[in-house]
Amino acid sequence: MSIEAATAIDRTGEADRHGSPAASMLRRGACPALAAPMRTGDGLLVRLRPAGGALSLAQFEALARAAAMHGNGILEITARGNLQIRGLRVETAGPLGADIGAAGIAVPDGPAIEISPLHGIDPEETADPAELERALRSTHSGLLASSRLAPKLSIVVDGGGAFGLSALSADIRIVAQDHAHWLVAINGDGRTAMPIAIATADVAISAVGEVLSLLVALGQGRRARDIDPAHLLARFPAMGGLRPAPALAAKKPLCGLHRLADGRSLLGVRPEFGQMTASGLTALLDCAKVHGATAVRLAPGRGFFFLGLGAETGPAMQAAAAGLGFSAVAGENSEHIAACAGAGACGSAFYETKPLARRLMAAAPILLDGSLTLHLSGCAKGCAHAGPALTLTGRAGGYDLILNGLAADAPDERIAGGRIDFAIERLARTVEDNKGAGESAAACLTRLGTTGVSKALRQE
Repeated sequence: MSIEAATAIDRTGEADRHGSPAASMLRRGACPALAAPMRTGDGLLVRLRPAGGALSLAQFEALARAAAMHGNGILEITARGNLQIRGLRVETAGPLGADIGAAGIAVPDGPAIEISPLHGIDPEETADPAELERALRSTHSGLLASSRLAPKLSIVVDGGGAFGLSALSADIRIVAQDHAHWLVAINGDGRTAMPIAIATADVAISAVGEVLSLLVALGQGRRARDIDPAHLLARFPAMGGLRPAPALAAKKPLCGLHRLADGRSLLGVRPEFGQMTASGLTALLDCAKVHGATAVRLAPGRGFFFLGLGAETGPAMQAAAAGLGFSAVAGENSEHIAACAGAGACGSAFYETKPLARRLMAAAPILLDGSLTLHLSGCAKGCAHAGPALTLTGRAGGYDLILNGLAADAPDERIAGGRIDFAIERLARTVEDNKGAGESAAACLTRLGTTGVSKALRQE
């Protein structure tokens, strides 16, 4: 990790106009790693994944202090379980890196490799993915450092267990089959990814190197989906005989108290909409110390686990987290909303996303049955959610409603700023009046289509 790289970016803006590496670092779509912050509406943003997704309470507290000192005090946890620190400036990016290093937080170079959040401690785990991650980084350090890899290349090493990563999509997936064998697959989640090899750890690591080599050869930020199947078959002749991946297991909820098979307790919490202030996080960590928590594991789903809780202290910690505004029980409506920083925290946003999200939870709970994600995006960049969703995109003077798409997509309906609460209530009532027995909100909206929804929103 180069702190110098972080402090050298875009001092005058001249380099950007000439297409230098600084422009690449700050472009939309780049991965805003610690050494390459990305410009957003509220300054620079960095995304980091501590080694193994693991932090001590003291390290997490140090991150909160650093976010307040060098940024705007807003920290986020992404849908993939990575940390983001917002509101940095060119002159504070380097000091942030120094403080992270001083706290003993290791942030590996290259693409994030996401591993099972309870690696090494879950008795139900098939195999520990942490060792395989270390071997991947050691064996393929040159390939992983290649500038020809896509900035958002995703690699998952899933050891299984109570909180496996079968629902997480990736360019490259390595999944434990038993204590000695790993499945290597590309382009998908646990159900859709294409298997290319099942082998021992050493051979699986070699197979990943072959895929990385193909991606480097393609260049120009290509992803696993762009690899020619003929090239894959030439490298992995046995892949045609591999059995399809098993169906996705039911996803265990992150939030709430959990008891592992060996009796140990842990608490899963989620900041509201994945975003928290440094002061709020510090208060939560102070409570965690009082209740005996010893460590934190970041997790997909915009949250994290507290480890080390006892059966007698877990409920008290759960209540304390809820009192501080963190989701600490499964099934809350906020789980189904992806909201960006919004106006007031991001200069690009046209509206305050969090207050609207809270009004929506009160006025339209029928939309939050889990069948769809509601994406509240302050602008067309769509930072909070990468996939199709029921989306409200901010624009000058109002909102664009996209029934099933991205924030930048053409709107299915345009809503004037002063009519947004009416539109939300009308949309909820339309679903309530038209939803068949057993039909989900998503299915109902799909059946009604653009014409039906537009007609309902335009009625007085």
